[in-house]
Amino acid sequence: MIRTCTIDTPLGPMTAAALDGKLIGLWFVGQKHYPAAAQSWEPQPEYPVLADLRAWIEGYFAGKGGRPELPLEPQGTPFQKAVWKILLQVPPGETITYGEIAEQLAAQRRVLSMSAQAVGGAVGRNPISILIPCHRVIGADGALTGYAGGIEKKRALLQLEGAAEVES
Repeated sequence: MIRTCTIDTPLGPMTAAALDGKLIGLWFVGQKHYPAAAQSWEPQPEYPVLADLRAWIEGYFAGKGGRPELPLEPQGTPFQKAVWKILLQVPPGETITYGEIAEQLAAQRRVLSMSAQAVGGAVGRNPISILIPCHRVIGADGALTGYAGGIEKKRALLQLEGAAEVES
């Protein structure tokens, strides 16, 4: 059974989902790729991983940062999971480009190149916003592009983390 709760944040409400004690999703309500099945999930805001997530999100938006110690189990293809694994290595306040992710994947797979566009598709399908930090991915020219929750939310998250790209 998928358990869920709504978390109020300064950027709007988010829906969290957990299965078997692991976080499987965190989306801004109404964002692109918001799960249609969310209406049928079981509301259980006190479910341990969801309660821990709410506490972490509160600290995150209070500027406490830090990496969450929550069990994550994002659902996706092997390629998507490889991209999301790279995202987990990007520290708060830093950014990475789609091309840099593609280069890392190519090196891991021992191939000459990978498509930055394919990486962009995987980044956009990230089901665990903020914790798997897809908001830290920028275009090759430094532009803030492609965030399922909206560019203004991406900008706000990067500013909260102190990323130099949005300080100006």
